[in-house]
Amino acid sequence: MIQVEHLSKTYGSTQAIEDIHFSVDQGEIMGFLGPNGAGKTTTMRILAGYLPATGGTAKIADYDVHQQSMQVRRRVGYLPENPPLYPDMTVEGFLHFVAQIKGVKKSDRSSKVDSAIQRCQLVERRKDIIRKLSKGYRQRVGIAQAIVHEPPVIILDEPTVGLDPRQIIEVRNLIKSLAGEHTIILSTHILPEVSMTCDRVTIVNRGKVVATNTPSLLMTQFKGSSGYEVEIEGETDIAIACLQEISGVNTVEIDNTKSHLPANRTVFQISCIKEAELGKEIAATIVQQGLGLLEMRRVSLSLEDIFLELTTEESTGEKDREINN
Repeated sequence: MIQVEHLSKTYGSTQAIEDIHFSVDQGEIMGFLGPNGAGKTTTMRILAGYLPATGGTAKIADYDVHQQSMQVRRRVGYLPENPPLYPDMTVEGFLHFVAQIKGVKKSDRSSKVDSAIQRCQLVERRKDIIRKLSKGYRQRVGIAQAIVHEPPVIILDEPTVGLDPRQIIEVRNLIKSLAGEHTIILSTHILPEVSMTCDRVTIVNRGKVVATNTPSLLMTQFKGSSGYEVEIEGETDIAIACLQEISGVNTVEIDNTKSHLPANRTVFQISCIKEAELGKEIAATIVQQGLGLLEMRRVSLSLEDIFLELTTEESTGEKDREINN
């Protein structure tokens, strides 16, 4: 449904995005994940026809975003980070206006507006003035205007930013309910949004794609970077010294979050080189030093760990880690 190849955008001498590439299948929710300033919004604006690209191509439903812009816009619903609302209009009036400017036939407008209101759970607010709504409801109105013409593709840029926890859950469930009938790109820097909402993840950093796959396969891909959590009874300095001497151990750190432990007990987080299986060596070393091994478990990287690893690398050391299913 969406194909992006070698997409680039420069603002004067500033390279906002460079050689961006990804694809999104029909009915899929793809998370476009990256830190602030990574180029997420620029990419979303190009896909929505809001900005021209400097180089590369982007196609939506086989239509070129640049060369066939009007065809693309008819097939895209776009929610920018700040919803484009008219605060002095009612919810229902605003959605009728949006349906009109998006080319919905007059005979179909009422039914499509009613459908958008129901799907976004705005039935009790349809007559309310938009400026009197809470931020969560305004966000719902923003999503409603993006889907009122029933586009096959929906682009959501930071749809839960600034919402409270309950509003985030409500908007997240709304987005998930749109999958299947719509292909969705969800741009965000909030990791739970990706892991709980998206079928696929593309991670960008400094304007470049650094990884793309399903969340579970990304974690499998990086499992070689996992480590161990051990609880030890004995002298902390001795434990650190002996563990650091094990070949393949990168770091040994005290887990200060485990403050409830009895005296003389410490939990350590041990990171290892990739592909290293050091469980036996770690256990044997602890016992040989006369320390008490109370608990030990393998710790795999979370999506947050992978995100931090990929987005804190220096640009000279970045490499594309794309995996195709």
